[in-house]
Amino acid sequence: MLRNSSTIHQPNLFGTDLLMQLDPGDPLLKLASAIPWQEFEESFSIHYTAATGAPSKPIRLMVGLLVLKQLENLSDEAVVLQWKRNPYYQAFCGMKEFQRRFPCHSTELVHFRKRIGAEGVERIFRMSVGLHGRAALEDTVHIDTTVQEKNITYPTDSKLAIRIINRLNKIGKAHGVSQRRTFVKEVKSLRLAIRHFRHVTKRAKAKRALKRLRTIAGILIRELRRELPQHCLFERYQKDFLLYERVLAQQPKDKNKIYSLHEPQVYCVAKGKDHKQYEYGSKASIASTAQGNLIVGVVSHEQNRHDSHTLPEILRHVEASRGKTVKQAVCDRGYRGKHEVNGTRIILPGKALKRDSRYQKDKKRKQCRRRAAIEPVIGHLKSDYRLARNFLKGTIGDRINLLMAACAWNLKQWLLAIFWLFIPWRKLQNLPIFR
Repeated sequence: MLRNSSTIHQPNLFGTDLLMQLDPGDPLLKLASAIPWQEFEESFSIHYTAATGAPSKPIRLMVGLLVLKQLENLSDEAVVLQWKRNPYYQAFCGMKEFQRRFPCHSTELVHFRKRIGAEGVERIFRMSVGLHGRAALEDTVHIDTTVQEKNITYPTDSKLAIRIINRLNKIGKAHGVSQRRTFVKEVKSLRLAIRHFRHVTKRAKAKRALKRLRTIAGILIRELRRELPQHCLFERYQKDFLLYERVLAQQPKDKNKIYSLHEPQVYCVAKGKDHKQYEYGSKASIASTAQGNLIVGVVSHEQNRHDSHTLPEILRHVEASRGKTVKQAVCDRGYRGKHEVNGTRIILPGKALKRDSRYQKDKKRKQCRRRAAIEPVIGHLKSDYRLARNFLKGTIGDRINLLMAACAWNLKQWLLAIFWLFIPWRKLQNLPIFR
């Protein structure tokens, strides 16, 4: 059941108006006054019923918690706890009275993300772009790709086999199947043997242990298929058994491998980094304006495509998010092979053409040098806005986390602009770092 936000003000911290006790010049409160909350309530209210069900949390509260979570790099549990302790967080989410209780359970943020879906989060991202006005309408954008790693362990064949065995034993125990063997003790010894897989003299022993693990998993699958009732097998576990058999049969050189049982859509991306040769997750395209470094488009790719093949999708998203097409996009050499995509000119670094004038050569060189500005933007997205590791499930979780990270970056740029606009220089001179 949909419930509207409260409009009653509170006179002081213990009973009066909450906003009267806070600093009106705080950038977070100014951001709250600039965000069109009413548009979110009108667009998201279709996901609620008018009279049936338990009373819902206010839409502004849930959207505000999502924004604060990404803006402050907090988990669902932490942002709920900080909301209770911080009156500015409460005022940002539309509270008129100081609350001494938690706003909601942390799992309600999960349900709200599922309720609005990726389309609802897309609306929040467009809001963050629209706050900057004409600054987000530059003709030139920078485009680059990165990897949004999934929250999975480093995948190995032995880990997957052991995980499959544990799951099969759990299924048998849940349905009361009297298994002939669970292989628990043998799996423990095989796990120890696999530790020396890279040792020269013990590699053969480790290979035999891995083969035995796969044999054990196959024995358990066949036993459960015989013992489980037919309605349980085909309605609940047939899809899981087919996935397990595919994992056990895959070889090191196979394509489209499964790297995680709970995130089977994850793929491996080789980025050529010295400290991390392979990354497991999804490739993400990011587009930022050339001068303001505002993120105007992001796309999470379900397949591992070449960078040049991701350009049409990211350019369409830029046009949809800000309502204006891109005249030229500056990319690195990973996009070689493309010179124009849907009317957008693609600028790549390389040798100057003989027909170019001195002005054209200097302009292209400066544009390609300026393109490097998107690299620290991606670094901040990973270190400050929860893009380094994605904890949300599925391909929809990849899209939502990427969109919210870009939204947090844009809102942070807006907050910094407000800070330098409203903080007098005389006050900054009194700070120790300016003396």
